[in-house]
Amino acid sequence: MRYEHTFAQSAEFLRQVVKRMGQQNAGLHPFSYAIWYEYVSGINRDLQIALDARIKSEGKLDDAATCALYYKHVADLDAKTALRIGASVGHLVDQVADSATHAGDQASHYGESLERWGETLQRPATAKGEPPPGLADILRGTREMQKAISDLHERLEESRREGQELRREVARAREEALVDGLTGLANRKGFDLALSACLQKDAPAGPGPCLLMIDLDRFKRLNDAHGHLFGDRVLAGVGEMLRANVKGKDTAARYGGEEFAVILPHTPRGGAVGLAESLRALVAASRIKNGSNNQTLIGNITVSIGIADYVVGESAADLIARADQALYAAKAQGRNRVNLAPRPQPEAVSK
Repeated sequence: MRYEHTFAQSAEFLRQVVKRMGQQNAGLHPFSYAIWYEYVSGINRDLQIALDARIKSEGKLDDAATCALYYKHVADLDAKTALRIGASVGHLVDQVADSATHAGDQASHYGESLERWGETLQRPATAKGEPPPGLADILRGTREMQKAISDLHERLEESRREGQELRREVARAREEALVDGLTGLANRKGFDLALSACLQKDAPAGPGPCLLMIDLDRFKRLNDAHGHLFGDRVLAGVGEMLRANVKGKDTAARYGGEEFAVILPHTPRGGAVGLAESLRALVAASRIKNGSNNQTLIGNITVSIGIADYVVGESAADLIARADQALYAAKAQGRNRVNLAPRPQPEAVSK
């Protein structure tokens, strides 16, 4: 494990990291947090040297410098580790914000108590109405303490707001890390996490899950004939169709290149086939148009779809492999068709 720090150590590193990040010109995103966490924790000597040199020569870090340092010195982090860091940041920031709020409330209560005490001391304490000796010093100290508490409360409130904003930034960054920029669907990491979570649940009482693997037919030929920009438009169009027709707890993802996937956690085989046929027909009937003059550029875009329904005890890799095999069979059978993978024999799954 790359990060083996205790909670107390991580909390202290968080305090230092937030201060360092606030001094830069870069956004408060996970790349920035990652480089400063490794910097203040002292676990990445090469990064420390490079970062110190960059600060000395150029002053504050901007987003470009931050990303360059991240990719050169930190990018060997795997996706799950990065997500764990993001989750830890969110948890720590929540605790810091709660502590700041609690401390601010206590400071306010203490200030109110001092104020009441001061009013009591100002009442005449002798028959001649003379204040007790030293009262002026006590009252002056009380007012100074009240001012200090008021200032502390303001700083704590500001820290709480900054903590909440940082937590929102981390949450947004984590979400963006799982989304494909072109289609708006889940990306490969998002797909892997969704499928893993789906299969880790207890055996469902009802049907499912089922997996659809979808591939655009002859996409390379289309790219060669019309250019990559048009190819991106086709991919974005297919992504839009999937978003419009895959709802609820189902997950649509861009698996890679021109291949898409749909996870159906509670759909039986027949329902998965029905949805796949609807998607296939919808794509086949689509027409990609030029955005400037609305002229139809090309039709007859088709997809082939392979379907596999989960068998208890099957791994995610095996489920994907069966759906892929069904997809390849659909391609071999002429494309623009749906093919359902046969269920493996029980002994094959248990091995």
